[in-house]
Amino acid sequence: MKTIFCRLTLATVAVLAISHPALAQRGAGLTPDAAAKRWDTEKQLDSIAVIDRKVMMPMRDGVRLATDIYRPRTPGKVPIIWVRTPYNFNYWDVRNGVPSDMTAALTAVKRGYAYVVQNERGHFFSEGNYDILGAPRTDGGDALSWLAKQPWSSGKVGTVGCSSTAEYQMGIAALGNPAYAAMNVEGFGAGVGRVAPYFEQGNWYRGGAVQMLFIAWLYGEQNQVRPMPPKTATQEDLIRLSKSFDLAQQQPPVDWSKALMHLPEQDIIKAVDGPRGIFADPMPVATGGAMITRAPNDPAWYRGGLFHDNMTINVPGLWFMSWYDVSVGPNLATYNYVRKTARPAIANQQWAVIAPTLHCSYTRATDSTVVGERNMGDARLNYNDLTYDFFDQFLKGVHTGIWDTMPKVRYFTMGINKWQTADTWPPRGAQPMTFYLSSAGNANTLNGDGVLTSTAPAADKPDGFSYDPMNPVPSYGGNVCCTGNAVNGGAFDQRKMEARPDILVYTSEPFKAGTEVSGPIAPVIYVSSDAKDTDITVKLIDVYPDGRAYNLDETIQRLRYRNGYDQPLAWLEPGKVYKVALQPLTTSNYFPAGHRLRIEVSSSNFPRFDRNLNTGGHNYDEATGVVAHTMIHHSALYPSSLTITTVNRVLQP
Repeated sequence: MKTIFCRLTLATVAVLAISHPALAQRGAGLTPDAAAKRWDTEKQLDSIAVIDRKVMMPMRDGVRLATDIYRPRTPGKVPIIWVRTPYNFNYWDVRNGVPSDMTAALTAVKRGYAYVVQNERGHFFSEGNYDILGAPRTDGGDALSWLAKQPWSSGKVGTVGCSSTAEYQMGIAALGNPAYAAMNVEGFGAGVGRVAPYFEQGNWYRGGAVQMLFIAWLYGEQNQVRPMPPKTATQEDLIRLSKSFDLAQQQPPVDWSKALMHLPEQDIIKAVDGPRGIFADPMPVATGGAMITRAPNDPAWYRGGLFHDNMTINVPGLWFMSWYDVSVGPNLATYNYVRKTARPAIANQQWAVIAPTLHCSYTRATDSTVVGERNMGDARLNYNDLTYDFFDQFLKGVHTGIWDTMPKVRYFTMGINKWQTADTWPPRGAQPMTFYLSSAGNANTLNGDGVLTSTAPAADKPDGFSYDPMNPVPSYGGNVCCTGNAVNGGAFDQRKMEARPDILVYTSEPFKAGTEVSGPIAPVIYVSSDAKDTDITVKLIDVYPDGRAYNLDETIQRLRYRNGYDQPLAWLEPGKVYKVALQPLTTSNYFPAGHRLRIEVSSSNFPRFDRNLNTGGHNYDEATGVVAHTMIHHSALYPSSLTITTVNRVLQP
């Protein structure tokens, strides 16, 4: 899928040479040296592994999933590293006429593991109809049981992967299959459904607004009109066929910076001549498809592959996250939930790593890691050794003592640019600090009079702005993935955005002493508007002494859902002021003395989030909107505020 690199993120080609074997084949035109290396890897693999490709693993409903198996030639039973993916893992690079990069399989086999890679149903050589996360969850349980029963299997299976090769793992772990012995989940937010205080249904929403990343992503994933071999094809037939056809679709490129502007939203994929599928169309899957038509608490969200907080995970876990991924807040909430609800022994076998990178870009970190425009310094970790040490402990039973003393949370603090450790998230002893929004009524733009103060102002001098859905605030940097050329993720100087009059800017006094902010950040905004419904956005920013203003995290709230996603819709009435508690933002950032804290408040951040057309209609099926005139109130009666989480420790920049 050349149009978007997001969820596939070749970075994690996969993390650590474990999770995704053949993604490197997507680029044609290998150099002779690269082609020779591919052949050498394949030769090495053939010399040490029993190779069993295009095994059609049966599920309980008769659907078969295409599976490649690589296991050591040595005698005895071995544990399994299992990778399930919607992406192309064909062992032959049909565009270059050489083997794909089989480093992941070779590495696993050398370390004494069987390596098993499998396509979700409805993709490539796997049968059935595709639904996001490879639903039904029973496919995962069936695969685990099948793998555990193989004569060469030790009966212990671990999973690894980033993004779509990770997001299914929690839902399957909740099934309690005894073969599931360890999971390494990386960049896994699209697998998190409802985990308090978040209600994102797998990154589909934030605050009830649609996160548009899935529109661009599903363009390349939802196609179900596809070539398939006949069921009578033998394994030998399929192996031979895969040297000529990898069944990867080659779609026309799309300029998503323009395509995502299309209205109505439900027709965006149709407007670029994309395939029918689960985004907007009813489909023969358990959830029914038509995702864009659902509300946040639609029963369909509970019939697929998502993990929710009425489930329990009792599998040792190694959780990789990153500050500029789509959903680090929900991811950390899920990690904390598992530590709270698992059996005590398993709860103590959960470890988190939080990097300062973009989605699935952990291994791209260097000794001078730049994320967007901001230099994070040396953000490297040896993820490969960390992951295999984890598997050695929980799949092989090799007790090295490493995990007896491993910190439960290892997190990177931006600003001081160093790795830190804690035994909880947020770090133990963290304290809240509250700032209050204030102005003389003119907080519009960077040159306005909006400030963050330690006490709420006595009198209400509200700040007003107009939000026109046909001229939304453009997304600039941020915690994103998967929107093609529409949004570049990471930290960018926001000052040029703050010239817009529809952005309110509130800035604190300079910090007198260095301050670490690590944990949730909770905005509470008092709002009135003449629209029946609108959105409120908040962006958190670190302002340098020279004026540079780097974004840290961002959120949004669709006001119809301000009372809860399982509550009746709450429309606005002109002249009334409403308290809006937005879902928490999350970061770890050190503000040296002289830096300032800033938030931007507006009603759009597009196409990071879809536009509210302000009509009170369904939004997804509308082509016209109305301008909303919105006021942000701040006073003793309406104490709009931002509560950050601070950690008191001695740090030197």
